[in-house]
Amino acid sequence: MARLFLSLDNQVLAEYNMTKERYTIGRLPDNDVRIDNPAVSGHHSLIINILNDSFLEDLNSTNGTYVNGKLIKKHALQHGDVITIGHHQLRFSDQQETAAEQDEFEKTMVIPSGQQSAAQLAKAEKAAEAAAAEAAAQAVQSHAAEAVKLDPEDEAALEEREAPAPEKKETFRPSATFTGIDPATAPSALPLGKLQVLSGAFAGRELELTKALTTLGRPGVQVAAVTRRAEGYYIVHVESGKEGDFPLVNGEPIGSKACKLADNDVVQLAGVKMGFFTA
Repeated sequence: MARLFLSLDNQVLAEYNMTKERYTIGRLPDNDVRIDNPAVSGHHSLIINILNDSFLEDLNSTNGTYVNGKLIKKHALQHGDVITIGHHQLRFSDQQETAAEQDEFEKTMVIPSGQQSAAQLAKAEKAAEAAAAEAAAQAVQSHAAEAVKLDPEDEAALEEREAPAPEKKETFRPSATFTGIDPATAPSALPLGKLQVLSGAFAGRELELTKALTTLGRPGVQVAAVTRRAEGYYIVHVESGKEGDFPLVNGEPIGSKACKLADNDVVQLAGVKMGFFTA
């Protein structure tokens, strides 16, 4: 099934499943895909789906409709096409892409673990584990700080009383789910994460993060690892051709520590921008 991903400044705003024959795009509320922006005409463009094909047509808009940077009147959409309407982009994703095309993308961006230093990968996984443990500890502290609070008068009165002997309680031991689990043994513990390529020759390609550790990038240029843990997905810097050249998340370098990914984050790695989202 074909889909459209509406974005602005590389931030995904909405997703549309192309289940109907006709989809209008424009500024007015009666459009199937509404883009409330002055640069967009009331009824700007139209997409017609016929069997397994999709066709885009400009509806004599004021500022025109562009596909992959070129002004069009009519265009047969292909998987990965980026439609520009005003300041917004609509990425067309067609799940009927061939296995060969997907394999080509994965061979280019995904690095087999056997081609990476075991020590580097172990270091990346350890950094993710430390970040997950730190996040879990902060969550516990936050819950404790938000515990029921007495008003000042009741708290003062309580302090004047003799404190009763502490009640013996069973020591809390974090479970495997709390501290981290193997997704292979509990695949439903975490929503499936995906990376969508937003720039370059493979724009529109998607990569499902099903492995516990997925290594991405270009050796000698910039390499990072995305780890899948019970607490979420973390990206860790593995290596770069230049010292201190770290991957970016939402325009900010991640540094040497693991960075937890949030839905719709934009990752820039080895010159390629990718959007992270969970299913």
